[in-house]
Amino acid sequence: MLGLSFIDNELSKKTSILGLRRWVLIAIVAGAIIVLIVFLSCLCICCRSRRRSHRRQKPTKLLHHRKSTKLLHTHVPVTPVVPNLEEKNYGQQELQEIVPDVATRSHTPEVQIQVEKAENRVLLYSDRTPLRGESTASVGRGPPPPPPPPPLPEASHLGWLQRYTMEEIEVATRGLCDENMIGEGENGIVYRGVLEDHTVVAVKNLLNNSGQAEKEFQVEVAVLGLVKHKNLVRLLGYCAERTYRMLVYEYVENGNLDDWLHGHVGVSPLTWNIRVNIILGTAKGLAYLHDSLEPKVVHRDIKSSNILLDRQWNPKVSDFGLAKLLRSENTHVTTRVMGTYGYVAPEYAWTGMLNEKSDIYSFGILMMEIISGRCPVDYSRPEGEVNLIDWLKTMVENRKSMEVVDPNLLDMPTSKALKHILLVALMCVDPNASERPKMGQVIRMLDEVDLLVRHENRSDREPTRSHRDDKKPNHQYFNHR
Repeated sequence: MLGLSFIDNELSKKTSILGLRRWVLIAIVAGAIIVLIVFLSCLCICCRSRRRSHRRQKPTKLLHHRKSTKLLHTHVPVTPVVPNLEEKNYGQQELQEIVPDVATRSHTPEVQIQVEKAENRVLLYSDRTPLRGESTASVGRGPPPPPPPPPLPEASHLGWLQRYTMEEIEVATRGLCDENMIGEGENGIVYRGVLEDHTVVAVKNLLNNSGQAEKEFQVEVAVLGLVKHKNLVRLLGYCAERTYRMLVYEYVENGNLDDWLHGHVGVSPLTWNIRVNIILGTAKGLAYLHDSLEPKVVHRDIKSSNILLDRQWNPKVSDFGLAKLLRSENTHVTTRVMGTYGYVAPEYAWTGMLNEKSDIYSFGILMMEIISGRCPVDYSRPEGEVNLIDWLKTMVENRKSMEVVDPNLLDMPTSKALKHILLVALMCVDPNASERPKMGQVIRMLDEVDLLVRHENRSDREPTRSHRDDKKPNHQYFNHR
């Protein structure tokens, strides 16, 4: 009892600190120590949890990389679905294609392809959202489109496209040597290559100019990886390793139209019949992009250097790096003006509003170029002839249509056929975009020119045959004798 009373008396004594008793000070110090211990404990727990979460994220990324790598090196054959249109209930089939997500900042659209039962139209569904500075205009008022689904994982094959390794590309092109270089443009260099199965291909190595290579790569794979047409260049596969972006096309023997129109010296091998066939084939390729796909594809860079010619001089539209998708409910897409000077439609150059009528204008300029053999803009010519469209309009108004024909052309067309095809070209370059015909209408008008050409060829052969018949001996006369 004496000990407890002693401790009580000691603790009850006042101190010099604010006159507080000793037990009050002891309680304050003990409380402060407890608070400090709790604070330090919480701090340690937070640090440990952060370290654990950081350690967990690394294996997840590594696991995802391993899964992606496994997918990339696994052959997954995909057979295109072709519905039997003769059956009444064939059902709608969809072929879902996955575009590799090779960009670190952008996702490639998921694209699906389907054939409608009634109209037999190929539908391309894309989850791509408009880029910054790009907008679409719709007809009427409707509910906003649903949000895009999350991006899908990559696959080793895109439809019928083959994914090639960098090693395969180097072997095919002999290390991308200069001897195999067959073309060079602003966005890439094209090499001739031979694959292991002896298939001759054209390999386009995209140049990464401010990220343009990545954009062009994704657009070309998304568009050409899903469509097939005899007048569109066929994309066989691609290579996407590290910073390399390469596209593997079918090899087209006769190069591009621009070289034959402006690089050839002397009599041109492009006869009038061949030129009409090139114009008609190009129109059919564009009509497929505009009228048979949903959303429709606007090429945006129709010009002579993007028209390839095979061994039989059949045209194939190429270079879809600037192409845009336009849904049926949209009248246009507003985007940055791109294309080639001399071919760009005036309304697109002024407003940036793009639709299929812009391609039709470029096609009209291409028609004039094929007929005349002149460049759309040529500053080496005298004043009044620099701009092809202005010069040609003046010549037609002055009834000098026959003088606009390429002087290197060996066989001259008839006045009727020439006037008909010039009329189609002038309709395509109408300053009012709404007055320009659709590609389907252009084809119907060009078919008439093709019939005229065939009729002319048939008429030219008939006199020759009759002349030969006159020279044959009269067997009845000799038998009678």
